[in-house]
Amino acid sequence: MSHFDIAIAGCGPAGLAAALLLHRQGHRVTLFDRFEQPRPVGSGLMIQPSGLAVLAALGLAPDILAHGAPIRALHGLNHQGDIALDARYADLGIPGARGIGIHRGSLFTLLYRAVAAEGIGIETGFAVERSDLVGNGRALASSERQTTRSFDLVVDALGTSSPLAPRCGEWLAFGALWATLDWPADAPFDVGLLEQRYTHATQMAGVLPTGIRVDGTCKEMSFFWSLKASAYEAWCEAGLDAWKAQVCTLWPDCEGLLTHIIEPEQLTFARYAHRRLPEPTSERMIHIGDAWHSASPQLGQGANMALLDAFALSRGLANGDGLQDGLHRAVDLRSRHVKLYQALTWAATPLYQSDSVWHALLRDFLLTPLGRIPPGPRIQARLVSGLVGDPLTTLGLPQPDYAALGRPRDHGISGVSTTSSIAARASSLAQS
Repeated sequence: MSHFDIAIAGCGPAGLAAALLLHRQGHRVTLFDRFEQPRPVGSGLMIQPSGLAVLAALGLAPDILAHGAPIRALHGLNHQGDIALDARYADLGIPGARGIGIHRGSLFTLLYRAVAAEGIGIETGFAVERSDLVGNGRALASSERQTTRSFDLVVDALGTSSPLAPRCGEWLAFGALWATLDWPADAPFDVGLLEQRYTHATQMAGVLPTGIRVDGTCKEMSFFWSLKASAYEAWCEAGLDAWKAQVCTLWPDCEGLLTHIIEPEQLTFARYAHRRLPEPTSERMIHIGDAWHSASPQLGQGANMALLDAFALSRGLANGDGLQDGLHRAVDLRSRHVKLYQALTWAATPLYQSDSVWHALLRDFLLTPLGRIPPGPRIQARLVSGLVGDPLTTLGLPQPDYAALGRPRDHGISGVSTTSSIAARASSLAQS
């Protein structure tokens, strides 16, 4: 296998995971990030079995489980109190399988510390604006007119609005307000569920347990509220009291929770785009994660898909006949799964975020009842776990061994695994 000098733009999950995998293959890797100190953006997310398989290969899954919250099911009720969502990980038929609710800060910190521990170079304060072919390589340029040396390969992991990717797709009408809150001692919520409440598909509230953050001291949760982007300004003008009344009308159990939200700045509005680059590679460049494909968070696949992309890149370069062939192999490993989940998310999103009453009726009176009849439960579980399309087999990744990951163990530097056997396994998987 040839070894390359690689620049990775972006310190999100895709960029950090790719840096670790490629570095362990012997490539020279440098990360570039716009912030003076790289940091996470956002609130909670779900690590699905698909993404956990990559984190296990990196030796980080035990730490993820230690700082996340094990989720046994996704459970949602409509405004009439009827079940509208019931997806259980037990229906996968995989012993111990579960989702992991975790704060983005924990996922970022564990990946970032692993990158730092392995001595991978990080250039901060570099706001990537474009990439240019220079001689036999490719360089990055920043908005401050900084330029880099020429690299053999640039990996674009800058997310949905990456300046390195051509514009495509569309912004979705609905986004969400997110807040990170301490888990109340007397919480009326189930610590093992992602819970949601709906008024048709126009309103949605959710509570996701996210465990104890790295360097944190107490359990946390992410609270979210569906909101149209066009209504955000009106929401700001109406004030928190009016919004809290809406939430409590839909979900009275949230009243005590909302007392901890005392100013609008505690809530972050997130917008989502549905897009997929038709060609995620060009000469000496590849786009991964949200820079390649992005969708609504309805199936909770964003970070998981990014981790799978990073692993596919390492596999492609390991098995390719030269750089460009390796990039094409990486895309081939992921294209089918990416297209499948883009289609599934596009179909699922209006059932939970839209102005259409008919979509909610379809969800409540047809799809939910079908989900209770075999093979409906297993299909639902595979859908939310990211395993439809069997992406792990395609990548040569085993299912996480949940029993082994749950055993007590020693921690390495800053809580990052340093066991030689785990590192060796990660290296061998990346190169296989």
